[in-house]
Amino acid sequence: MTDPRLFFALWPDAQVRDELASRMKKLQPREGHSHHPDDLHMTLVFLGPVADESRDSIERAADNVVAHSFELQIDRCGFWAKPRILWTAPENKPMPLIQLVKDLNVELMHYGYKPETRAYKPHVTLYRKAQGAELNQLLPAIRWVVSEFVLASSTVLGASTTRYQILKRWTL
Repeated sequence: MTDPRLFFALWPDAQVRDELASRMKKLQPREGHSHHPDDLHMTLVFLGPVADESRDSIERAADNVVAHSFELQIDRCGFWAKPRILWTAPENKPMPLIQLVKDLNVELMHYGYKPETRAYKPHVTLYRKAQGAELNQLLPAIRWVVSEFVLASSTVLGASTTRYQILKRWTL
């Protein structure tokens, strides 16, 4: 059995999730696999496969992060052609979001994890393997008050289906 793939993320409350799901329906591409509305999230730090014995150190790292609640304005949609991902995101990245990602990475480095080398691009994936979605536009904003972050795992259920499970929450 393979180790679960873990990641830290922002998980929307029911109201924001419903607004994201509504946006997903409006932007439906010709082809693609949508996320289940309950699985919509914004990844902060992707860890990849993690052995059970390493999970305690990951949680200790997150325990050391001190951050405050902040607001996101999800007001942009776009499409990345190579991975064929249709996404929605904030046009402006608020400093508390950038600081949260930075602080998580710093704390994780104390436990031997290496941070992502690419620039952080906050987004919520709406569709994978999308076709017919050549867009990059501003939309009416979805107001998302962020008051927590989570540790989650992903499970691949089939060729086109991945589901997520929240393992632990941290209040901001």
